[in-house]
Amino acid sequence: MKKHLTSTIAWLLIGACCASAQAPGPAAQQRSGNAAKAADEHAGATATLRLSAVLTPNDAAAVRSGLAWRVFEEAAQADGSRRLVAESSESTPSLSLPDGAYIVHAAFGLAGVTRRVVIEGRNIGERLVLNAGGLKLVDMLGETQIPPQRLSISIYVPERGNSEAKLVLANAKAGEIICLPEGSYHIVSTLLDTTQGSQGENNATNSVVTADLRVPAGKTIEATLRHRAATMTLKLVKATGGEALANTSFSILTPGGDVIRELIGAFPSLVLAEGEYVAIARNDGKTYQTTFKVQSTLDRDVEVPTQQQ
Repeated sequence: MKKHLTSTIAWLLIGACCASAQAPGPAAQQRSGNAAKAADEHAGATATLRLSAVLTPNDAAAVRSGLAWRVFEEAAQADGSRRLVAESSESTPSLSLPDGAYIVHAAFGLAGVTRRVVIEGRNIGERLVLNAGGLKLVDMLGETQIPPQRLSISIYVPERGNSEAKLVLANAKAGEIICLPEGSYHIVSTLLDTTQGSQGENNATNSVVTADLRVPAGKTIEATLRHRAATMTLKLVKATGGEALANTSFSILTPGGDVIRELIGAFPSLVLAEGEYVAIARNDGKTYQTTFKVQSTLDRDVEVPTQQQ
């Protein structure tokens, strides 16, 4: 299978205090009352936390859309979780928070970053660096772009000796920009069979294209993945060009004998990757077979004659 990567293009996404005392005299009671009042006011006070995110440390402009912000209390609860105190989908939110320590998390697609923030009675601003880039996948069949619904695309983080070590996205959409942390990725694109008459819940074909690429921070990589496949319509006929016989079951095998698909009908269709295959037809207790080749984008009928030569 071939893979083609287009040039990298710049991606502009510029997108409470406690106190105790002994029993006081009248003057001390006055001072103590004033202190308690000040402590209460301080406990109820809030400050503003202004947040923004950039793709790289050198970016001057903040990410303008697609962010999801969550702020948690730093102190863990009895069950080990942290209480969510604020969230926002604004690009640069301003959040009012009481004094305390917090964990701020910014998510941008599959990229994310976390920072500890302490509020101490004054407004502060925090800029988080995502170290993320974008990936746009374009799948082609011949000179025609394949619709997203005809594709199953998975994205993995590879490790040495295992290109599919960690699945990070199982349903990537072709044609959309996918935000990813900076790093290396392994892409697996499977063509799906949506032909009328194709049977079975799993409609993945044997046309699979892979690509290995690196996503740099602050930029978008566009990868073109080229499938080579065609639609074959199977027919059991008494003679070439004859009418297809009903109630026929078909098996499609590789030359080595591996079963690719099994179908039932007078003329079922299926999508196959370019290559050589064996078609076996069973009808009325008898078995027939033929060999055939699949050429990319050349859709055609495959006839299995009952009169074997």
